Amino acid sequence: MAMWDTLGTVRDLGRLQEIAAVLVRFGFGDLVRRIGLADALERAGKLLHLRRSEQHARLSSAQRVRLALEALGPTFIKLGQVLATRVDLFAPEWIAEFSRLQSDVPALPWAEIEAPLSAALGQPPQQAFAHVEQQPMAAGSLAQAHRAWLHDGSAVVLKVRRPGIGEVVEADLRLLARLADIVDARVPDLARYHLPEVVAQFATSLRRELDFVAECRSAERIAANFADHPGLVIPRVHWEWTRASVAVQEYIDGVAGSDLAGMQAAGLDRRQLARLGAGIVLKMVLEDGLFHADPHPGNLFFLRDGRLALIDFGMVGRLSQQRRGEVAVLLHGLATQRPSAVSEVLLDWAGGVEVDESALVQDIAALVDTYRGVALKDLRVGSMLAEITGLLRHYGLTLPPDLALMIKTFLTLDGVGRQLDPDFDMASVARPFLERAIARRYAPGALWQRGRDHADNWMDLAGTLPRDARQILQATRRGRLQLRIETRAMDRFGDQVQRAANRLVVGLITAALVVGSSIVMHSVGSHSSGWLLALGVAGFVSAALCGVWIVYAIWRSGR
Repeated sequence: MAMWDTLGTVRDLGRLQEIAAVLVRFGFGDLVRRIGLADALERAGKLLHLRRSEQHARLSSAQRVRLALEALGPTFIKLGQVLATRVDLFAPEWIAEFSRLQSDVPALPWAEIEAPLSAALGQPPQQAFAHVEQQPMAAGSLAQAHRAWLHDGSAVVLKVRRPGIGEVVEADLRLLARLADIVDARVPDLARYHLPEVVAQFATSLRRELDFVAECRSAERIAANFADHPGLVIPRVHWEWTRASVAVQEYIDGVAGSDLAGMQAAGLDRRQLARLGAGIVLKMVLEDGLFHADPHPGNLFFLRDGRLALIDFGMVGRLSQQRRGEVAVLLHGLATQRPSAVSEVLLDWAGGVEVDESALVQDIAALVDTYRGVALKDLRVGSMLAEITGLLRHYGLTLPPDLALMIKTFLTLDGVGRQLDPDFDMASVARPFLERAIARRYAPGALWQRGRDHADNWMDLAGTLPRDARQILQATRRGRLQLRIETRAMDRFGDQVQRAANRLVVGLITAALVVGSSIVMHSVGSHSSGWLLALGVAGFVSAALCGVWIVYAIWRSGR
């Protein structure tokens, strides 16, 4: 499919030109040419300067990609933050660069958000609240937060979506989906990154993050799961003022997870806090199946009574019961040095991807063997998971998005735990959770349920098989059986043949103009005629222009 056919509407052209210009500036002009973006903009009458900025020449590819995402604005910054969760696709240096992306931007003046805020609340904020601080507590690319007080005196956080950000995000998502499809089809070197799937995952995540009602519902579901847990605080949602573009939640007065000096001054036990946080996240993942997917220090607060508070539930992960059982088997296999269990789970996750199973099992066995005899307190679960994801990248295996998000959460948790306590032992905290999860997975009731589910699937298959076979036989007898094969490589080959044929036709026309013009000019010598002379000159000029176009087209294609 030609790039021009995917533009959709003229309103996308300006943004498309901006994206192409940023890619060129940071040294990705070859990618712009290979996906046909430069040609499409040229046909649309948009001029694109294909000259890169020399100041970025010495930077690594990962650094240049991060800078390009920052230059492209909120949607692309969020995309980079999602890519930071794909430890199965990107090497550690790329993950490190993506993790550096920050959404902090200058706050909007109160005058710009007051009108849309009043429209969302149905009344001016001065009436809805006893007092609102017009200076925001924090500002991000999608929203900004203000401290406010209800009429009963309780402090709340007023989170307001930036005006017009929804339209900007939807336009960028539309272009991203098209660009991902084209890159996946035209650039085989990038096919292993599964860009269409990554963009689809990102679009779902970003739309959910823009919906504050969905975010608050996730917060309440997690709060319900921890109703009997004394160590976790989830800010209460004030639903009477919460809308899709406005969230009002309880204000948490605590020490930020990144403020180590503040914890020391408050007399908090950092070792105990690290174990408390790990236990809370492990319960979310292994027992509840709904977890906070971004537990970095900025989203953690420690109360002076030793409890932990979690905020910002814009990014949450979900794991089915089957997935939770598989995760438990994987982690338990790592912790107890059982490579066969680890390899079986990874091969199940790989699906139907062709892979050298024996080599993969051997590499996993070698990895697990390096931890044999290591004391439980010395195990580095984060390092083990990082090495496992390294093996996945080596063999071209891709995790489903829910599992990639889970592994990134564990890596973040391990890093935060060691920041709080250099001797943090995640393996010992995780072991009882894993043992309980394994026991639940192989309990008689669970085995019976899985067996019944499989039996139901087989019965459904047996019931539909005769009908499907009859339809196939009828189509065969009538000569209507169709075999549909789609190959992107043939589409690319067809495009190349078409371009070559166009050049050949122009070349023939050029040759014909040269020969014809020569004959005309020869006739001028014996019969003086101004119009014949003009015709001959025009033919030579046209031939010269056609020749220049052919040379330019060959130079632009690089072939």
